[in-house]
Amino acid sequence: MEKILDIIEAIAHEKNISKESAIEAFKEALINTAKKLTSYTSAFEAIIDNDTKTYSIFKVVTVVKDGDEQLFAEVGREPNIEKIESDGFMSLTEAKEFDESLEIGDQLKEELVLEDYGRTASANLFRELEYHIQRRVEQDLFEKYREKVGSVMLGTVNRIDAEENTHVEIGELKGIMTLRNRIKGEKFKRGDSIRALLRYVSVDPQYGLFLELTRTSPKFLEALMASEVPEIDDGLVEITAAARIPGERAKIALKTDQMNIDPIGAAVGVKGVRINAVSEELNSENIDCIEFSPIPEVFITRALSPAITQSIKVDIDDKKAIVNITGDQKAKAIGRSGINIRLASMLTGYTIELNEVEGVTERQVDSSEQEMGKTTDTTALADLFK
Repeated sequence: MEKILDIIEAIAHEKNISKESAIEAFKEALINTAKKLTSYTSAFEAIIDNDTKTYSIFKVVTVVKDGDEQLFAEVGREPNIEKIESDGFMSLTEAKEFDESLEIGDQLKEELVLEDYGRTASANLFRELEYHIQRRVEQDLFEKYREKVGSVMLGTVNRIDAEENTHVEIGELKGIMTLRNRIKGEKFKRGDSIRALLRYVSVDPQYGLFLELTRTSPKFLEALMASEVPEIDDGLVEITAAARIPGERAKIALKTDQMNIDPIGAAVGVKGVRINAVSEELNSENIDCIEFSPIPEVFITRALSPAITQSIKVDIDDKKAIVNITGDQKAKAIGRSGINIRLASMLTGYTIELNEVEGVTERQVDSSEQEMGKTTDTTALADLFK
């Protein structure tokens, strides 16, 4: 085992993990192997000398006060747990028999030579090293992808199982997108390239280390908007909230502190090219862009568009809003199957109650139309030509 540290470095390079991580895995493998060859109640310390590329294993016995609970170790499983004498600790009275100068907290160390145990030690060390290296690889992957939670991942569909779960290959790992995380009406087949939001990284007894993906989260809409709109990606325009009913309709609230930037115009793009690209990715989901306002009454009014409201009363403490609206606008405020008012409520965080009032809301005519009406009305000149 003289050249084993060179082998550890080669394994680290092959598995794409750091040398330090591989050395720690080797230490754990040495300690576990020593316990298998001696006693599981023993304590061991592994020391690596990087200069000479050698290692040493020491059995460590710690001196504790007489009657200390650490003198006994629990073995077995409930309800058959037993306490046996631990080899990792020694009472002060017993320690004094070896050396009168020993005190509580001192440690006695004895070197253990694995080569003395022959092939049994080699076989056990190989299995332990393989296990701990694999755990390090998985831990590195876990940390790598955990940092990417909330970002859009690009992958290739590997298969669709009997439960309609979509299995996606993403780099070194596999992703799983369940049916509820897929937009209604979407169909995928093997070989398709798809984009989805990484919800979280998990370890499952059946799938091992895997990524859970979603295309239904409002965060996916926000991430797609950031990829299509440079102003959002650069932080010039901020997405304050987003609400979706996947595959049908979405509302997104935007704001900016830049006086020369129109947040809605930036998000929509010239002739709607930016918003249409996002809509196409979301299976033709309709997306309404709304300018955020810190004033709840204004924000809720905008969120209910295209309906025109008459007045609104807001209870900030109870997060409730009562909106007065005419009968001809009520249907617009509710939307088909209640979709518009539901999205407005999700976007603003307020429970919205509609109160129908009498009257009809007339379409407002802007000043240019009014001026045009004045100049094109020729009835006043008719008498001149009689």
